[in-house]
Amino acid sequence: MPTPPPTGPLVTLGSLTAQLRALGVRPGETLLAHSSLSSLGWVNGGPVTVVRALLGALGPDGTLVVPTQTGGLSDPAVWQAPPVPEEWWETIRATMPAYDPLTTPSHGVGVIPETVRTWPGARRSAHPQTSFAAVGPRAAEIVDGHAADCRLGERSPLAKLERTGARVLLLGAGYDSCTSFHLAEYRVPSPRVAVGRPGPDGWETVTEVSITSERFDELGYDFERDRPVVRGGVGAAEARLFPVAEAVAYAERWLAVHRPREEEFRHPRI
Repeated sequence: MPTPPPTGPLVTLGSLTAQLRALGVRPGETLLAHSSLSSLGWVNGGPVTVVRALLGALGPDGTLVVPTQTGGLSDPAVWQAPPVPEEWWETIRATMPAYDPLTTPSHGVGVIPETVRTWPGARRSAHPQTSFAAVGPRAAEIVDGHAADCRLGERSPLAKLERTGARVLLLGAGYDSCTSFHLAEYRVPSPRVAVGRPGPDGWETVTEVSITSERFDELGYDFERDRPVVRGGVGAAEARLFPVAEAVAYAERWLAVHRPREEEFRHPRI
């Protein structure tokens, strides 16, 4: 049976760059991008074209930031997709390679962030599970100093993005991908969890704020209803653009009312 032709639209570097600029991406700004390549259509050049378009819209003075998370560096006891046999757990913990910012691939965030991670001049933060990568003149400023016991809180790149006036770009991605909402979880009562992971000296466990994207889609719907969010089309994708600081401030109030969580110690999660 013949392979069906690809569905459109045909997306090129020029069309992507123009549409990002028309959406409102500004030269010189710092942009935290959450993206879905498949949502854009048929992109000539794939993820490399998307990264080039983002950097082109930002210009030489702009900085592109993406999540490069590595949730697989976690306790196999909590893996669900798929789970592994319990008799494997100890061996997995003993032999799992520690995080290396230069070589550990991102996981679960899409091919565009992985392309940014390996881009010439890219910098990556040090957290072994929730790192960010950045390209541009403010890259080091944003990603350096990411504390090993602060996944997405005050000592993470998110807080720096908030302070520096960065904006979020959801490029074919939904609000469930909006990491900025997680910063709000550190500012409202939240459970603490034991987080297991490989470290440079063997398996380690740290105590962290529990983070979850549960109901982020509802939070995003209300945020967009109540606050100015730029919306437009980029390729076949729906795109949204808004300040990190506004998203965090709104989420702090929303979570306290609509998704209160007890401050207690819970079992390990990633």
